[in-house]
Amino acid sequence: MDDDEAARFEAVYRETYDQIAAYAARRCDTPQDAADVVAETFTIAWRRVADLPPGQEARLWLYGVARKVLADHRRSTARQRLRSVELDAEIADLYGDSPGSSVELSVIGAVFRSLPDDDRELLSLVAWEGLGRDEIAAMLGLSRNAVRIRLYRARRRFSRALDEASVRFTAESRMISAGRVL
Repeated sequence: MDDDEAARFEAVYRETYDQIAAYAARRCDTPQDAADVVAETFTIAWRRVADLPPGQEARLWLYGVARKVLADHRRSTARQRLRSVELDAEIADLYGDSPGSSVELSVIGAVFRSLPDDDRELLSLVAWEGLGRDEIAAMLGLSRNAVRIRLYRARRRFSRALDEASVRFTAESRMISAGRVL
């Protein structure tokens, strides 16, 4: 790696670290898992610095890398959980609902988690990452129209699932079902 590539990586790292860290933190169960995902994402970027696209496309490329790292992380976590049933019970006890949490929000969260992975990812990219259709299309390697259709369907499935769970449509849950807040 030459000095220009190192400087380019450092610039991209400084510009995107907070966004990639937030992306991972919202999708991981623990801060340690998020840190591992971020570290692996930037390790891959370091190794593949020549593949980093120019300008703002680098951020979307990193989101794509983080998404794949996160998927690998989830598969690894699933394998570990299968081997450690006792640990799962302890984690469930530790991370259960707090006494002050709203039942409505916990139901909405459960409904959201019950959605297919692709639906959750699309809704999260809009609500949490604030990405537009063009940016999501670039990140996922899809056409803008495909993103528009998939996002429409994901929102509709989420809305139906909320209806089936008898979630009252307060202003907050309407925003959630519209994909503005998750």
